Amino acid sequence: MTTTALADCTPAQRVTRSLLGYGVIAGPVYVTAALAQAVTRDGFDLTRDAWSMLALGPLGWIQTLNFVLAALMSGAFAAGLGRALPGARWAPRLVAVYAASLLGAAAFEADPVGTSVSWHGMLHLVAGAVGFTALAVATFAVGKRLLPAYSRATGVVLLAGFACVAAGGGAVWANLTFTAAIVLTWTWMSVVAVKLYKTV
Repeated sequence: MTTTALADCTPAQRVTRSLLGYGVIAGPVYVTAALAQAVTRDGFDLTRDAWSMLALGPLGWIQTLNFVLAALMSGAFAAGLGRALPGARWAPRLVAVYAASLLGAAAFEADPVGTSVSWHGMLHLVAGAVGFTALAVATFAVGKRLLPAYSRATGVVLLAGFACVAAGGGAVWANLTFTAAIVLTWTWMSVVAVKLYKTV
C-alpha cells in the first residue's frame, strides 16, 4: 500500500486493517512455531503425534504460549471480520468461538498417547471439537459473501480431517490428514484476511 493510500485511510479503516492483519499472520506464526518444535523435540513424531502433544513436558510452555498467541490473533481477526463484512453476524462469532477454544486448549493439557483419559484431557478434546466445528461452520458463513468454493471446500476438509483423527486411533494416515486440514484452514484464514484487507 502506498503512503498516499495510508494517509487517506480513516481511523476506523486503520483499526479494521490492523485487526485483519492479525488474521494474516496467525496461521504462519502458529504453524511455524509448531513445526519448529516438532522437528527439534526428542521423541516427537510428526506422522503419529498431534501438535497438542507439544504442550507436554518441560518445554511444553512453548506450545501453550503458541496456543495463546494464536487465540489472541484469531480473536482480533474475528473482530476485523465483523467490521469488514457488515451484516455478517455468524462468521465473526464463530471465529471468536474458535479463538476461545484455543485458549481452552492452552489451559487444559492433552493426555499423553497411550494413557487413560483425564479430566483435563477430556476438556482439551471438547475444546478442540467445539472450536474446529465452529471454524468449519464459519468457513461456510464466510463463503456466502467471499470466496465461496474455496471457503466451503476448506470447511469440508477441516471437518473430514477432525473426523479422521477422532476415529483413526493414532493411525499415521489419520494424523497426517488432520495436520493437512489444519494447515489448509490456517491458510484460508490468511487468504480471507488479505482479501478483506484490500477492500477496506
